[in-house]
Amino acid sequence: MGKHRMNVESFNLDHTKVAAPFVRIADRKRLPGGDELVKYDVRFCQPNREHLEMRAVHSIEHLTAELMRNHTDRLLDWSPMGCQTGFYALTLGLEPEEFLPLLEATLRDILEAAEVPAANEVQCGWGAHHSLEAAQEAVRGLLAKREEWESVFAS
Repeated sequence: MGKHRMNVESFNLDHTKVAAPFVRIADRKRLPGGDELVKYDVRFCQPNREHLEMRAVHSIEHLTAELMRNHTDRLLDWSPMGCQTGFYALTLGLEPEEFLPLLEATLRDILEAAEVPAANEVQCGWGAHHSLEAAQEAVRGLLAKREEWESVFAS
């Protein structure tokens, strides 16, 4: 692996040196009007060692995208990582001291959810491909390690 910087921020992250779970700022962009976008890497699983099952990923995506917006209007996007180890949260200027409690509250909402929102053929491209139970199990694991979220790299 060379020293050439790649265009995609996460391709420059040494995935062998991180210790999941963690939440880190992956990128910042200042817009021409002065607003700042802050992108978070919300990592549930240790890269290359474990991953979330797709039904869990899909359901966490739906649940978080819907439920976090009950707490803020500054979430622009919540997207799964293709590697199935976590998600990206794109926010309008949310700093970690604001985002972390917001994420924690949303994950607690997921544990209380009775169903996955929009898990049907009308509102979703693969409406039958969800598991509330798998999503809640993954979220429970992330919440159990809340004190580790701000520590990205192994000691």
